[in-house]
Amino acid sequence: INAEYGGASCGSMEAAPAEQPSRPAPDDGRLSLRLHCENVAEEPVIEHMTEEWYRMSISQECSVSQWRPNKDRLKTLHAILAICLNIGTDPPDANKVSPCSRTQCWSDPFSMDPQKALEQVGKNLQSQYERWQSKCDFKQCLDPTLETIKHNALLVRRKAKHDRVLFHYNGHGVPKPTHNGEIWVFNKNYTQYIPLSMTELQSWLGSPVVYVLDCSAAGNVIDHLIKHHDETTREPSSSHRDSCIVLAASGVDQSLPNHVELPADLFTSCLSTPIQIALKWYCWQQKGVMLIDPELVDNLPGAFSDRKTPLGELNWIFTAVTDTIAWNVLDFKMFHELFRQDLLLASLFRNFLLAERIFSSLGSPVCSWPRLPGTAHHPMWEAWDRSVDICLSRLGDAKQCQTLPASLGSSNSYFSEQLTAFEVWLEYGSESKQPPEQLPVVLQVLLSQVHRARALFLLARFLDMGSFAVNLALSVGIFPYVLKLLPSTQAPELRQVPVFIWTCLLYTSDAADEEDSVDLGGRRIIKKKKKKRNETNICSTRNKTYTIYKYRIDKCYI
Repeated sequence: INAEYGGASCGSMEAAPAEQPSRPAPDDGRLSLRLHCENVAEEPVIEHMTEEWYRMSISQECSVSQWRPNKDRLKTLHAILAICLNIGTDPPDANKVSPCSRTQCWSDPFSMDPQKALEQVGKNLQSQYERWQSKCDFKQCLDPTLETIKHNALLVRRKAKHDRVLFHYNGHGVPKPTHNGEIWVFNKNYTQYIPLSMTELQSWLGSPVVYVLDCSAAGNVIDHLIKHHDETTREPSSSHRDSCIVLAASGVDQSLPNHVELPADLFTSCLSTPIQIALKWYCWQQKGVMLIDPELVDNLPGAFSDRKTPLGELNWIFTAVTDTIAWNVLDFKMFHELFRQDLLLASLFRNFLLAERIFSSLGSPVCSWPRLPGTAHHPMWEAWDRSVDICLSRLGDAKQCQTLPASLGSSNSYFSEQLTAFEVWLEYGSESKQPPEQLPVVLQVLLSQVHRARALFLLARFLDMGSFAVNLALSVGIFPYVLKLLPSTQAPELRQVPVFIWTCLLYTSDAADEEDSVDLGGRRIIKKKKKKRNETNICSTRNKTYTIYKYRIDKCYI
């Protein structure tokens, strides 16, 4: 199989014999993938095998275990929302200045009855989390007592079994956590603050668990959590960093930022409503520089699921930006543990990168376990700011003309610019140079009909560079994208490209499950999987050909 694009050829695969003619090149000059048949003597049949097996010549063994997801993938389908506000009564160590931020979950708790306001905050927070994981079962603990926390923690762990549990703690109405690793709740009469040891809470919740601590001095409890986790597991925390995860709004003895134009629960807003708070913070940063209608920011038209609308497009760009930042600064193992295993956890960490940027600009850095490298000044944030600026500018112009649309089409040039940058890297990059930082963006646009053709051809060129390129693509998470594209690509001029990408993966990686493959004498032998209903076999030896999702590659050793 040869790929031709600007003179680049598939150097990692065996060239076809010189006497074998190739298919004529298209007259329009577009990129085409050409299939070459090769007449090779038949391999001897392994008689003792009771099942049908398939062979692929493997020229070199590439270790790509870091990209492979765990077979027992953790999911976060149970959560506790502990909201300690005690509306109307400030804790004794509160140092509020007037005016101060008041909103909690984008509602003003002082504009209604305290009990109704507390219920509204809990309802809003749950709906914000359901945006990221709609199947999650939430237990709201509104101004909870110690007994309420214990009862719900044991109940949630019993239901979750071995899955991950989310514990979200809003401590804006209670004192700061102590240096002994204690957070605060209430007594039954709401006359006293009762300490709750995090080690005790950890024993109720078990593991795996992810804590979101939105309170001042949240860093006081992290060391106690990690120490207790290491003692219970009796293994280093580095090997179980995905079992106990902490996202904290402040460091040791640090207070939360307080700005009247930003929400009081700024950390929660960053984690649960990143687009809204990113726009709000951007307008706050640009105050006096550009005139932006606040109503336009609060009511951005569109839907998250529709990428042609301003809201959906910004959410798509935000996902690409944060994935790119994480892939470039984290090691592959941590990237897959935090960004590719659990839907809710991946969303939390993407949004946490935004929280780190906003809080760093306010002089109050956030902290986490596992600890992440600093990303607040990553160059990709400049591309995000430019995308926000373009979106708000065009919406502002449309509103002045009183023709505010629900869709602006492909008005943002972010993805086309990133593909151009990736194409430049393909011209001058190599295995010895820095990997292309735009690779996660390329995978994002594979599912977009607007940029899919260009992204497929560029990705094919990249994988054609050798095993290092395949391993980089696998580390980003190319596998599920290709599985979706193989049966769904209908355009005749594009059908061969996903097949070529798939063969690159099979050629230079152990893409098949280890249970379904063995290595005999330098050859990867892949066992045939049973054909399920409405499913096409990945490989078939019928008529001595390889068939990949209905596409035929005649006797080609890959």
